[in-house]
Amino acid sequence: MEKFAPIFVILAAMLWGVDGIVLRPSLYNLPVPLVVMIESSIVAIILTPFFKSHFKDLRRLSVKDWLAFAGVAIFGGAIGTMAITRALFYVNYVNLSIVMLIQKLQPAFAIMLAAVLLRERLTRWFAFWATLAIIGAYLMTFGLHFPNWHSGDKTLEAVLFALVASVSFGLSTVLSKRALKNVSFELGTYIRFLISAVFMILLVFSLGEFNAIHQVSRKQGFIFLIIAFSTGGPAIFLYYYGLKHISASVATICELAFPLTAVVLEYLVHGNLLSFIQWVGVVILLVSMIQVSRMKILAKNGGKNNG
Repeated sequence: MEKFAPIFVILAAMLWGVDGIVLRPSLYNLPVPLVVMIESSIVAIILTPFFKSHFKDLRRLSVKDWLAFAGVAIFGGAIGTMAITRALFYVNYVNLSIVMLIQKLQPAFAIMLAAVLLRERLTRWFAFWATLAIIGAYLMTFGLHFPNWHSGDKTLEAVLFALVASVSFGLSTVLSKRALKNVSFELGTYIRFLISAVFMILLVFSLGEFNAIHQVSRKQGFIFLIIAFSTGGPAIFLYYYGLKHISASVATICELAFPLTAVVLEYLVHGNLLSFIQWVGVVILLVSMIQVSRMKILAKNGGKNNG
């Protein structure tokens, strides 16, 4: 199963694309911190009965392990999720070009951080296919045109929040690789959501936004449950299983399946037809992701293979 690890990361990224285009728009009227708190808390509550017997395993975690998980929860589970949600809310899900453009910078941040923090050595072929993947992702989203910078008076805010999300998710990918070093991917998923839930509960109460929970409609409550059982917990399970067996550098290229899914869903849900050049971008991205997923990125740690 390990040789299929990149596919699990791709599947997780595709689920996040479904989340962003199909599910999350229904939560538009709610405060962003409250949205992230509710989704994290639901998953943490659901998983707790299954991991109570594993609490003793937490004693094996070092301070560095806990710091890595705290970083994942804060940057990925909290800051990154809030930032990308806010960015999408600012453009009202009508024009996603700005958010998708900034999101394509995530692999660059993640690869640089993986080289510095995890000492992953990148081959020239990896650099070639990774660059081609980002070019393909751009063509897939914009074709030969420049992004539309005039999607509304909140465009600048959307750009800033999308940039924060890109950096946060890139850092979260690298920290997740480190966090999973001494635990199973199942327990790692639980710890990630538990810390995220605690952090978000404290943040929501400090902001005085907990009372807004009364604004959650029955339909939105159902959406939260769908997220928890699909694009939330299960997606992270898939992602962590894949990440456990491949390098952070490979994982972040596989995560480009997120904008790929978003563009396809834009066509299926909103009828935005892809042009010929965009389909060329889709092919370039898919071929590049396949090539990258077959590579093994070497780490300097004793010359062992991370992939």
